[in-house]
Amino acid sequence: MFDAAIVGGGVMGCATALELAAGGMSVAVVERRALGVGASGVNAGTLSLQIKRAALVPYALKGLALWRTTSERFGVDVHYRQTGGLTVAFTEAEAEILTQRMGERKAAGVPLEIISGERARAIEPGLSAAVRVASWCAEDGYADSTATGRAYRKALLGAGVTLREGEEVTRIERHDGSFAIRTPKGSLEARRVVLAGGAWLGGIGRQLGVELPIHWRVNQVSVTERMARAVKVIVGHAYGLLTLKQSDNGTTLIGGGWQGKGDPEQGPVEIIPDNLVGNLRLALYAVPALRQTRVVRTWLGLEANVPDLMPLVGPVPGIENAFVIGAVRGGYTIGPYMGRLLGQSILGREPELPLFNPGRFNTVRAEDRAPA
Repeated sequence: MFDAAIVGGGVMGCATALELAAGGMSVAVVERRALGVGASGVNAGTLSLQIKRAALVPYALKGLALWRTTSERFGVDVHYRQTGGLTVAFTEAEAEILTQRMGERKAAGVPLEIISGERARAIEPGLSAAVRVASWCAEDGYADSTATGRAYRKALLGAGVTLREGEEVTRIERHDGSFAIRTPKGSLEARRVVLAGGAWLGGIGRQLGVELPIHWRVNQVSVTERMARAVKVIVGHAYGLLTLKQSDNGTTLIGGGWQGKGDPEQGPVEIIPDNLVGNLRLALYAVPALRQTRVVRTWLGLEANVPDLMPLVGPVPGIENAFVIGAVRGGYTIGPYMGRLLGQSILGREPELPLFNPGRFNTVRAEDRAPA
């Protein structure tokens, strides 16, 4: 019998497991594939404060601080780089939106400034001459998302956490004050369960009688072949349609929320060619030197969200000792800290910052509520 079972092995599930293990609990993580290969491993790795909603800025600041020390704490190089980031505007309308949004984020604590196009090009000479205005945040950076699973696996094993990778949860049962987690390879029992399944939270929740209003975005990300240094900072766009960075090996990652299509529960997901072309055209417009390279691969990453676009982090109302964590926009940056907060709460401690009540959506069916 484990003290807690975490269903889902992405950043948020793994971070929760680490916090619980550090607090003395026996913990198991059950993941249908391998740790960190879902959204946590296929995103572009951007760690930018500028693209976070103002309400989430305090959490993003804490999350970024954790990423800075991840390689040292976990003993695995996640290739964290603090490059600084520029978010650019090409038109008057874009400049107005940029100034408004960044003003809200600066008021929330993001250390940024609005600068002219000339100054932006002085910081990043690779930028297009069409940039009129930009915001600059020296704290922005990135990590190698493909190293996420390796880093957390080592940290979890070192903390004594049991890993059940390659096991899809097919049923979650409640009985005698505990939970039975069923998989084709066997079952495990736990006194507490944490649902951390990302874009698959809806289906996992229904196994427990929980109706979570999960929607998802099918984000497209591309990588180029290697080329000479074209850009040294993270480049974003005022409308959130671009995130671009060049890694140490010369490849450039290009994303920005351009959508593919598909259903993560029914599958498969597919690239939308017109959206891919639109993303690449914007990247070329922002950094003209990219015309000298070619895209070698495009893939899709699934990002969960709920109607109010705020996270689900906290206890499931009506089901004692059941918790959920997910639907965090910008979850790669914020996820490690969200896991820490939920872990603190489960351990009976007062979290440093407030959680995000899953009960605001009336998440539990009446027939599945605990008896009075």
